[in-house]
Amino acid sequence: MLDNANPTILSVSELPTRRQRRQRKEQPKKGGIRDMFYGKPEWEMDPYYTLDYSDVDSDDSAIEPIDEQEIYDLIAPISDPEHPLSLESLGVVKLQDVHLISPPNLTNPAALSRVLVELTPTVSHCSLATVIGLGVRVRLEQALPPSFRVEVKIKKDTHGQAEEVNKQLADKERVAAALENKSLMGILRKMMQPCMESLESE
Repeated sequence: MLDNANPTILSVSELPTRRQRRQRKEQPKKGGIRDMFYGKPEWEMDPYYTLDYSDVDSDDSAIEPIDEQEIYDLIAPISDPEHPLSLESLGVVKLQDVHLISPPNLTNPAALSRVLVELTPTVSHCSLATVIGLGVRVRLEQALPPSFRVEVKIKKDTHGQAEEVNKQLADKERVAAALENKSLMGILRKMMQPCMESLESE
């Protein structure tokens, strides 16, 4: 039985996006992303894992800092594990709930940027909140450069067990153990499928 059989679905016109702003210098060959997706260790499952973050739109090839909109665009297409709908269309992820703290000097290789994403479950008793949070965390950790530290939380007062879910999502050992679970990995692959299809169509 679904936690939320009739979720509220947002109109496409209500969803903020700036997708395809950054592009790969070399477009992947047909089928290449699929091979990379299934050929990696299970925890390295994201199709954006090897994305080149240099901005090719400018003549001087200057690197433009990653911002909240770009982070939102990475996680927005993730599919809900219960419905064939994206997390953005269900309002689970929202641009205003993506928080980025960047160091003053981005040229310092030791400087770390911090990303916090707050999720809003479709119902306060959602049993898959941890799975959704795990999918968002894995996606960002694999998609963003190593200089980013990712934190995913359930937004305050939106879930009856938010504190327990947040503890699970913050525990690196528990996250690593979860990613050893083949059944869970199957769910995460299905959730990430729209992201892979989006990259292949570019």
